[in-house]
Amino acid sequence: MFSRLGLWCHDRRVLVVIAWIVGLFVVNGVAGGVGNAFREEFNLPDVESRRGFDVIDEHFSGQGGGMGATIVFRAEQGVDDPEVQAAMEDLFTAVAGLDQVTTVVSPYSPEGAFQVSARGDLAGQVAFARLDLPEDTDFSQGVEIREFILDHEPDVDGLEIELGGGLLAEFEEPTSEIIGLSFAIVILILAFGSVLAMGLPIGVALFGIGAGTAIITLLSNVLSVPEFASFLGVMIGLGVGIDYALLIVTRYREQLHGGHSVREAVGVALDTAGRSVLFAGMTVVISLLGMLLMGVGFVQGLSLSAASVVALTVLASLTLLPALLGFVGERIEVTRWRGLLAAGLIAVALLAVGVGLGLPVVPAVAALSAVAVLVIGLFAPALKRVVQRSDPKPRDQTLAYRWSRVIQHHPWLSALGAGGLLVLLAVPVSSLHLGFSDEGNFAESTTTRRAYDLLTEGFGAGFNGPLIVAAELPADHDPAALEAITVAISDDEGIDFVTPAIVSDDGEAVLWQVIPTTGPQDRATGDTVNRLRDEVLPGPEAQLGSEVAVTGAVAVSLDFSSYLSSRYPYFFGAVLLLSFLLLMAVFRSVLVPLKAVLMNLLSIGASYGVVVALFQWGWLSTITGVQPAPIEPWAPMMLFAIVFGLSMDYEVFLLSRVREEWHRTGDSRTSVADGLAATAKVITAAAAIMVVVFGAFVLEPDRIVKLMGTGLAVAILLDATIVRMILVPATMELLGDRNWWLPRWLDRVLPDIDVEGHVDR
Repeated sequence: MFSRLGLWCHDRRVLVVIAWIVGLFVVNGVAGGVGNAFREEFNLPDVESRRGFDVIDEHFSGQGGGMGATIVFRAEQGVDDPEVQAAMEDLFTAVAGLDQVTTVVSPYSPEGAFQVSARGDLAGQVAFARLDLPEDTDFSQGVEIREFILDHEPDVDGLEIELGGGLLAEFEEPTSEIIGLSFAIVILILAFGSVLAMGLPIGVALFGIGAGTAIITLLSNVLSVPEFASFLGVMIGLGVGIDYALLIVTRYREQLHGGHSVREAVGVALDTAGRSVLFAGMTVVISLLGMLLMGVGFVQGLSLSAASVVALTVLASLTLLPALLGFVGERIEVTRWRGLLAAGLIAVALLAVGVGLGLPVVPAVAALSAVAVLVIGLFAPALKRVVQRSDPKPRDQTLAYRWSRVIQHHPWLSALGAGGLLVLLAVPVSSLHLGFSDEGNFAESTTTRRAYDLLTEGFGAGFNGPLIVAAELPADHDPAALEAITVAISDDEGIDFVTPAIVSDDGEAVLWQVIPTTGPQDRATGDTVNRLRDEVLPGPEAQLGSEVAVTGAVAVSLDFSSYLSSRYPYFFGAVLLLSFLLLMAVFRSVLVPLKAVLMNLLSIGASYGVVVALFQWGWLSTITGVQPAPIEPWAPMMLFAIVFGLSMDYEVFLLSRVREEWHRTGDSRTSVADGLAATAKVITAAAAIMVVVFGAFVLEPDRIVKLMGTGLAVAILLDATIVRMILVPATMELLGDRNWWLPRWLDRVLPDIDVEGHVDR
């Protein structure tokens, strides 16, 4: 099937390329016309925070559910200064007139009595206005509101205005994928010495990303898809797209070197590496789709978004790439100096754009120079010359072969040392704290962060993470019960302030707004929520005769983290079991897939540890610019799904070669060294590209993008080095022929899954 697919695309290459180009324009045109509706819905099942918000939505028109946006201001002369008050009230009136704003609750109004600081050195100097916005307000509308406020900001001496809240937050479009592309060009050229062998994987990856991000935009209109899903899609698509296409291109070139025609080489490449690509892609997609079982809106949207990008990159690798190989033919083996220099200049241009170096001068000059080199190269003999490459070394003289032999001579030392290092790196996972970052984790240079800090200084550490206690009122409730609840909450050691009971207009519900003494990301705040639920409120709740629910952003974060954590074992267990069974069917072995699963767990655990150390503990924060905070609850799940699938790719590619050699020679020791030598170059290049692409996102200001980039880069780096280069040869040496042991009864039951196809050697 794979060979026929490759040959069909090769023979109809014009049609295939046109179909991809037209399809790309159509899907992006539709996405552009429809627009996006990115949002995050924490539609948890029946948890306490959800029930509390249901009461607020039904009886308080959703008010009290948190601040979508705030205008925070500080006046050295005091916020009640006549000039300051007049200027700010004019601003509030103007903002209230915007179509996107429902109401503006001014600190000068009776409803805003608690919106002026009354503590410490900033008493009377800090205040805020709350903007009530419709539930369907998106980030693009938030940008319009922010720009309007900045344009109408009053000019009063001693007056400082900052904008807070998620909807008014400052987000920058990521450009790190461009940096990743620039380094990918260099790595591919250095590894394979061919400009066309470099360009094809990158081009195919870009086609898959272009279609995938458009699909994400369309999905956002029917599902809860967070805005960072597009960034994550680009990150994943660029990494896996280049990786998958590279495997096929590498096998294609091997067949050309073996004397096959272009058409035969395409068919064989698809029949061998194409199988591995589909297998690896399916593994990633299945792992990602496993998150649908979590039953949380935005997690499901994130799952489908990432899976769609991976699926499209696989499709591009299996259809578009064979067509492009048909156009390129044997020229993939020829690189002229003009092409090499032009590729280098393009890499420089991309790097300049990514880091913002001398925009637009440097990238423009580099790009124009690349064009000039190509044009001049048509006539200049020196630039037309072919770049000479050294002949490849015999397999047993390669560095990878000699390295494998060293590891195999010291298998116990190598296995224990490498395993111990991964375990050591995983130690920080023991202190993992799940939760959500907030505006307090923005860069200190942003107005979002400054607004957050002003509120903290003026109103206390817990002000940015208020709790809401809500309950429906029985018809015959005792008013004294409401006062008992107020007193019980205020007497708790973790509470700074609690409002008196606020009864809804219909008289059927009540709420209390509660300010903890500690910040929203402090573990002590979580302890306070649990203490209110388990110890403080049950007594007054019984007196009231109705459930009293603790909700708010912090409570939602706790419930969300607890809910996902309770389902992690099922998700991890399903992925691990599926991977074990698939690898057992592929390699006809019990021990090989068991080792693969265990070693993948070690590398993923180590990457988790690095993420915790950097993003939760704050190690190297002066270099990375990361503000310590809890780890997003969905991040371990997403990292696991992506990394496990990608590591399966390397596992299949390496062990299939080892197994081939073992079947051919029957020598378990030599087969390991030969398999490692045959695959080291492509695995190293593919892993290096992924590490660079993922690692480039560490440069982004957005914490979530930075966290995912770091986790993926570290996991791939550890998998391609410690696992593939040390643990695999060491453990296979220790087990010898037992690596391929499989009970006869199991051999008869298991399906025969061939991921390498058949090729004449």
